[in-house]
Formats: sequence, C-alpha cells, structure tokens
Amino acid sequence: MPDRLRTGIDVLDRKLDGGIPAGSIVALTADPASQAELLLYELTATRGTLYISLDRTGDAVTDSLANSPAATGSPTVRDVAGEAPLDNAAKLVSALPESSNLIVDPLNVLEHQEPPRFRNFMNELQNHIYNTGSLALLHCLDGHRVPELRDTTLHMSDVVFDLKTTESGDTIENRLAIPKFRGGRALNDIIKLELSEEVAIDTSRDIA
Repeated sequence: MPDRLRTGIDVLDRKLDGGIPAGSIVALTADPASQAELLLYELTATRGTLYISLDRTGDAVTDSLANSPAATGSPTVRDVAGEAPLDNAAKLVSALPESSNLIVDPLNVLEHQEPPRFRNFMNELQNHIYNTGSLALLHCLDGHRVPELRDTTLHMSDVVFDLKTTESGDTIENRLAIPKFRGGRALNDIIKLELSEEVAIDTSRDIA
C-alpha cells in the first residue's frame, strides 16, 4: 500500500485506510454556497501547504484561516491574478517541495482557459505531485456555470470528493460521496457530515 497522507478529517481518514495515497490529486466538487472551505482549511493543519487563491485576495484567505474555528496550519497563501492564470499557477506549483499540500481554490478559473493549455497544466501538476509525494486538492465549484473542462478535471484526478448540500425542512444536510478512488477502494456509502465549526460526522439521523 502506498504511503497515505492524512486529510486532517478523522472520519475520512479512518474510512480511507489512513488517508489519501501520496502523489494524488483530489477534486472536491461542491456548491459555492456550501461550507466546503472547511475541508480545505483543515487540510492545512496536516503538513506544509501552498494555498493558491484564484478568486479571493491572499489577505482575504489568510484572514479566513485565522478566524476559522477549526484547527488550521500556517499555509503559504498566494493569489493568482492577471491575464495568465495558468502560467502563474504553474510557476507556483513547480516550486512545491516534497511531501506538501497544494490547494487550488477554485479551479474553475483555470478550467475556463484554453483546453490544450489546461490539459498541459494538469499533466504537469500530476507529474509534480507524484514526484514529490504530495497531495493536491482542487476546489471545483459546482454552481450555475460549470466549466466545459470539468470532465477533464475529474478524469485526470485520482480521487473525487462530491459534496452535496441541501436544505431539508429547518436543517442543512451535507453528504459526501467518494465515487472515484484511483489506486484504492472507492466508498460505497455516503458520509453525512456536519459542517459548522469544524468537519465532523453527523449522527443526528440515518441517511434515507
């Protein structure tokens, strides 16, 4: 079994036999109005992390991490602005050290670039993450304008986390499915999560 890297979320790590295999790319699909960022923030507590922000400023991300009630680390935060986001992101990725985390938030900005250049970026990302034994988490917003290249992202990713957030009566329910786990065992069951101050398993009721 390849080395496993913890996600920082105990319930996930237990179900995934200790975490995600080193050298993997994880695509996290989630609604923009969900609390999916908690999964990103808790990952920063596990090891050195480069956090690439493509929408919010670096200061905004740093403030959010500092104010998060969940346990977080001290990631290096870089916002990628300008007219060449793929080139700027690729330069940052190429400097990622051994056994690190990479968070790209959100990947949508890069998925709207030219298809050949995006595929080249994903291939270079895959090679670098594998060669450094690192873990990449790509935050893929699943909102009203899903990029046409999303299929490419999901195909090239090693693991897919699919977070669904729904309103049921007077409660909000978060259900996490892991339909794809390359090099491992995909989960048949859906995990019901509580996303409030931190990521925890929701035991309030069974999933129908």
